[in-house]
Amino acid sequence: MHFLTLSTPDLDAAREFYVRGLGWDPLLDVPGEILFFQTGPGTVLGLFDAGKFAADLGVPDASPARGVTLAHNVDSEEAVRAAVGAMTAAGGTVRTAPRPGAFGGIYHAHVADPNGVVWEIAHNPGWRVDDDGTVHLG
Repeated sequence: MHFLTLSTPDLDAAREFYVRGLGWDPLLDVPGEILFFQTGPGTVLGLFDAGKFAADLGVPDASPARGVTLAHNVDSEEAVRAAVGAMTAAGGTVRTAPRPGAFGGIYHAHVADPNGVVWEIAHNPGWRVDDDGTVHLG
């Protein structure tokens, strides 16, 4: 997978959340249309204005996905709390406050962006990525 594109009813609120809340720099920002962020080697997250996304798909409505979370791993429990604070200050809504997870020593929280996309912010001591990109879940 190289691109993940999400229908975004409020692109300006999304910009505030992803730039200020997550600290990401846009790869490409076309106001009123789409934002792109590089999220990893060869991987891009697109936030596409919902009306234009629907028109591009040839459907009457393209509401944001439900039953999906995007995850962002950080280096410590403190980094989880800090990320949740920054995301909330940038318009996010805490769904679950930072807390220990049910398995594997994980510490995590869930924050919805202004358009309802839910992010899991997690510290997982077993998570690592090798130089070649191989992921280990520990």
